[in-house]
Amino acid sequence: MPDNNCVEIEGKVVSVLPGTMFRVEIANGHQVLAHISGKLRKNFIKLTVGDRVKMEMTPQDLEKARIVYRLKNNDAPRPNPIRSFGPRHR
Repeated sequence: MPDNNCVEIEGKVVSVLPGTMFRVEIANGHQVLAHISGKLRKNFIKLTVGDRVKMEMTPQDLEKARIVYRLKNNDAPRPNPIRSFGPRHR
């Protein structure tokens, strides 16, 4: 549930950092340091470079944000995962 004083903004993940931190670029070219919310952690939502995300920022600190949603991304399709079911017997 967003607070009344939070600013919601969309951005694009530029780089993945250790500790579930991300560098996200917003529309005006500014980059912020963002971490994922507990709801995304709980549901094992994975984020990669190029994903569009919705973030919450406080007006007091415009350098940090919390990622609350991963938007549908048709620009960068994800490759199908390579699944290994062991050696094939022919």
